[in-house]
Amino acid sequence: MSDIIQLLPDHVANQIAAGEVVQRPASVAKELIENAIDAGATNIKLVLKDAGKTLIQVIDDGKGMSSTDARMSFERHATSKIQKANDLFNLSTKGFRGEALASIAAIAHVELKTKQKNEELGTSIKIEGSKIISQDFISTTEGTSIAVKNLFFNIPARRNFLKSDTIETRHIVDEFQRVSLAHPKISFLMYHNKNEVYHLKSSNLRKRIVSVFGNKMNEKLVPINEQTDILSIDGFVAKPEFSKRKRGEQFFFVNDRFIKSSYLNHAVVNAFEGLLEQGSHPSYFLYLTVPANTIDINIHPTKTEIKFDNEKALYAMLRATVKHSLGQYNVAPLLDFNRDANLDTSYHLHTNSGATKIPKISVDPGFNPFKEDDKKENSLPYKIDKRTESWESLYTSIASTDEEKQAELFHNQQEIQRQKTFQIQRKYILSSIKSGVVLINQSLAHQRILYENFLESITVKEANSQQLLFPVKISFSSSEIEMIYTIKTELESAGFSFDEFTKDTITIKGIPVSVTESKITIILEQLLNDINLEVPDASFSHFDIMAKSFAKTLSIKTGALLSEKEQEGLVNDLFSCKEPSTSPFGKPIFKTLTLTQIDTLFNS
Repeated sequence: MSDIIQLLPDHVANQIAAGEVVQRPASVAKELIENAIDAGATNIKLVLKDAGKTLIQVIDDGKGMSSTDARMSFERHATSKIQKANDLFNLSTKGFRGEALASIAAIAHVELKTKQKNEELGTSIKIEGSKIISQDFISTTEGTSIAVKNLFFNIPARRNFLKSDTIETRHIVDEFQRVSLAHPKISFLMYHNKNEVYHLKSSNLRKRIVSVFGNKMNEKLVPINEQTDILSIDGFVAKPEFSKRKRGEQFFFVNDRFIKSSYLNHAVVNAFEGLLEQGSHPSYFLYLTVPANTIDINIHPTKTEIKFDNEKALYAMLRATVKHSLGQYNVAPLLDFNRDANLDTSYHLHTNSGATKIPKISVDPGFNPFKEDDKKENSLPYKIDKRTESWESLYTSIASTDEEKQAELFHNQQEIQRQKTFQIQRKYILSSIKSGVVLINQSLAHQRILYENFLESITVKEANSQQLLFPVKISFSSSEIEMIYTIKTELESAGFSFDEFTKDTITIKGIPVSVTESKITIILEQLLNDINLEVPDASFSHFDIMAKSFAKTLSIKTGALLSEKEQEGLVNDLFSCKEPSTSPFGKPIFKTLTLTQIDTLFNS
């Protein structure tokens, strides 16, 4: 039998390596920025075009490279960081494997310009798909400029896996934020499609955090500081009242390198014990400094996971330090986290016929409780409307096709029957049906109603907008402003009207008619979060994500007290929806319990 094992060609090996190093444009941006930091740069500029798909360029004022080093930097495993295996356990630089530039050059068009201090001329190298096209001496400034164009040009299948420009930009911003937060002394600039997204001047840590996340962050921060022989901890945690429902602003840095650690995160969450509402997550920016020989950062291709020699000791010290700082700055639990739900006002549900009217109380001055006529049972202070639509028989069977469902729905709407509803634990609506009972989740039901209404308003009808008497100015981080601007057209289709965009604020002069002024910030923050988390959807349509976010934010929540009319309105609106059985996020809205199942509970 002939030999079948052979060495891979270099260009194939490089493309395989690129699969680990370069997952998306954000991976390239991260590697190039970290190379600039390793080169001792004090000013770093990141330039993007089309979310990095067309161009990712990093310009720095570092020490630059010689002509030979410039050529060698694109060879596999060529590095100046390590000479022997033991060096892997005493690293102080970002890059060390010598894989990044070789992998990037294998799947893109790369142009490098670099010059060292006191050299008259610099070097220019152009590479396409690992092939060096040219190398020349040029006149250029001190430092390095590297431009990566047409990413995945020779691997179209990989390019097809990239998400929308909004999502890919978000990933680049995440990497940019992580690196810039780790190095507040370095000045960073970021441009996307010729628009300035960030201009971060050299500063201290607190100012850098505020510059990245907006001025509103300053009031939230509680300083953290502890020095021991095996660990130094610096940074900030956010006050408990600013905790979030999603894990967003959580940053760990070890020796100026961003890492992810569920173990250390548990230590911080533990320190907040008794201070956070259930389901909330604290924000933090924590910088740990440990001896380089006590960690191993070479356990994952992205280098965001680290092994510690003494994890348990670090856990205990981190937890104690955060707990001490929270106590030292008199941070106490919020008093209204477990407030009595009876103090909440009733949510007035909008039905097809308009908003539910506030009931009026009329007093009959001639009423006599001892008079026989006034004691009759039908002497009620209100009249019950008789409705002509019925929904309960929708539960008696499940149609096998969409046509059967539509036919059954049409048939049921012709029946005349009305069932009384009951609210259970301010979470579920219970109603009797012919085959038993049905239990409806009021929050999920309202999500479905709002979702379909919003989606119809945005995509089919011309959305109605209400002009604000006084325009509202809201603060966001630069990256959030950029993201809102990219979906400005969709937001305007939904009924929003914008007056002005600045680097850290937006001014809104009009909002959808179904949105109250107090909900504007909440809606936009939830929308940004959903886009960032890539809400599951086949097309990742901004319209769909927007409708889901609006529905989730504005829907009635568990604990809301509904009047009988509001319950009935909710039920009738739900079964006027196209898909009444599931929420916009795929959760079941109602469950039925047949009489047979109920009987079984008592016969077992």
